[in-house]
Amino acid sequence: MTSAGDAPADNGEVDAVFAETVRRTGASIGALYLLAPDEQLLWLDVLCGAPADFAAPWATVPMTAPAPVAVAVREDRLVWVGSQEEMARSYPRTAMVLPYPLALVAAPVTGTRRWGALLLMWSADRPPYMTGRERSHIASRCRRLARALEGAVERGRPPVRGDRPRVVTTGTGRRSASPATAAADFAERLPGGSCALDLEGRFTYVSSGASALLGCEAGQLLGTLPWQSLRWLDDPTYEDRYRAAVISREAVAFTACRPPDRWLDFHLYPDASGISVRIVPTGAQPPPVPGAVRSTRTVTPARAGRIYQLTHLAAALTEVVGVQDVIDLVADQIMPAFDAQGLVLSTADAGRLRIMGSRGYDAHVIERLDALPVDTDFTPAGRALHSGIPAFFADPEEMRRIYPEAPLISGKQAWAFLPLIISGRPVGCCVLSYDHPHSFPAEERAVLTSIAGLIAQALDRARLYDTKLQLAHGLQQALLPRTLPSITGLRVAARYLPATRGMDIGGDFYDLIRLGDTAAAAVIGDVQGHNVAAAALMGQVRTGVYAHATLGTSPDQVLARTNRLLADLAPDLFTSCLYAHLDFARRRVTLASAGHPPPLLRLPGGDTRPLDVPPGPLLGIDPDAVFPLTEIPLTPGLTIAFYTDGLVETPGVDLDDSIAGLARHLADADDRDLEQLIDELLRKASATGQRTDDVALLVLHVESGR
Repeated sequence: MTSAGDAPADNGEVDAVFAETVRRTGASIGALYLLAPDEQLLWLDVLCGAPADFAAPWATVPMTAPAPVAVAVREDRLVWVGSQEEMARSYPRTAMVLPYPLALVAAPVTGTRRWGALLLMWSADRPPYMTGRERSHIASRCRRLARALEGAVERGRPPVRGDRPRVVTTGTGRRSASPATAAADFAERLPGGSCALDLEGRFTYVSSGASALLGCEAGQLLGTLPWQSLRWLDDPTYEDRYRAAVISREAVAFTACRPPDRWLDFHLYPDASGISVRIVPTGAQPPPVPGAVRSTRTVTPARAGRIYQLTHLAAALTEVVGVQDVIDLVADQIMPAFDAQGLVLSTADAGRLRIMGSRGYDAHVIERLDALPVDTDFTPAGRALHSGIPAFFADPEEMRRIYPEAPLISGKQAWAFLPLIISGRPVGCCVLSYDHPHSFPAEERAVLTSIAGLIAQALDRARLYDTKLQLAHGLQQALLPRTLPSITGLRVAARYLPATRGMDIGGDFYDLIRLGDTAAAAVIGDVQGHNVAAAALMGQVRTGVYAHATLGTSPDQVLARTNRLLADLAPDLFTSCLYAHLDFARRRVTLASAGHPPPLLRLPGGDTRPLDVPPGPLLGIDPDAVFPLTEIPLTPGLTIAFYTDGLVETPGVDLDDSIAGLARHLADADDRDLEQLIDELLRKASATGQRTDDVALLVLHVESGR
């Protein structure tokens, strides 16, 4: 069964397979996430066992997020989390929005392509492990889901992202269609009863005793939410207890005061069809628990869902790195969370508001709004930024009274202008806009104002990071060779890949140096570290090697003189280096190594092996170090691969084994196109995914005509 109006008819097979999967695995809650076309985002398509509103904080999950569903798809593996403690340890952000005792599994849904991930949750009373049979069963169900999705595509009805996930049922619990059937469900769960709630939190049955204790007739309560119809239960603490019961499927209790001084104990007993609630009077003295604290507030407190939403977004904003990450997070998570259709994120720069990113606006509108003066009266952005006070406009008429031209530019119908301020310093402005009039309750304004502070902090950090990164990348690109020289009879290709963590820069380098018409030199090296200092030292090492090489110095002396240069500079960073002199007249290759991994040789007959090059010490340690020479024939058809340790170092794997594995990949690769050969080596060595170290690779192939 699917909630009405949510889905086209072709979702039937997918929903049926999904519901059967949840039922057969015994999960209390299930969710199917699908991969967006750009493969940057997972969106929640179908949900079972919980209301759609519960899923708002995790309705979309970036593929880069440290969340079980993202990891399952990204790494193509089943992710099992057996307890709340394991969740907090392995996935702290997810633990913040699911702070309940539970177990879950996330499994990739893959067929002819990657579709997404299946998420299943169980109450904490299940064993904290998963058997091999269970893993196989879940993998089989994921394949069934993939086939159902592929069938929808073949029928011309591919999955389409809706405004809300579809909610389906497994059929194991009865829907309470009337107070009579709800009362029957309740009677089955408890020996005596008071009232029953559905999974959405609405009253479906209220006994006469419950009416007396709650001070309200059953007819006034049925179909309503307790925290709406009973103002004295309008507190996030009580709604959180209900949320805990739904998600954990465990009994929950709390105490609340019915004004003026009637204290009641509430016991919640959940299952797949709803929640049975038993209400009994407490003694005259309130228990010393947070839920029982008397409250004299008259304003509406923030909903628990909003609190979790804010916590989730705060955790996400702490993990963004660059400005584009901030823009994507606001667009992908904050806009949907507040039902906004438009976004403009700008920064204050040299007295103007420069738009850094936008969603939901035509290009000509952004061009008109970009670079407005900070003190502009054209839109409320300038005044909001100057005063530090957010501005909310529920409809165009409200905006037009103060800013008559602003509504005409974008055609939007409601706006929230959120100034981004840090310690009194204006950073920029975040504008959320709506295609229809939108009221902004006090609760929503408070949450948006809080989020604006988090966005300001994240945006300021991101701008600083991007500035540093741009400087570092500019330095590194200036120091690496833009192109390699063309040398007759020699085919060459090279690649540099930065680390995917940290500042994405490092000290790996390579070079090919022409030495007249009959000789050339190939060099590769690795400076310790992944920062600006490493990139700068890399440039000094490369310059030193180049200068000594062009003087016709032998390989051992090139390294020795560069080593003395580094010893004099005392950079506190060490460098490995491999230098090879190719003499086409004598048909010899002479090599010297300063602690660098050995090159790989692929002989004309196909035999491939690491070359035994006795290494000297790393550069910069001993100014009097000696670097032994190794000489081999330079035969036509010979392929030599130089690489840095980022290509072969894997935690828990012996380095010699990794080098031998790389040699096998080189032996199997096609050397007719060296760029494709490098692509194959990087792919086989898993260097195209997440890397903790940068990688440099230089491949030479001697043509038979040389």
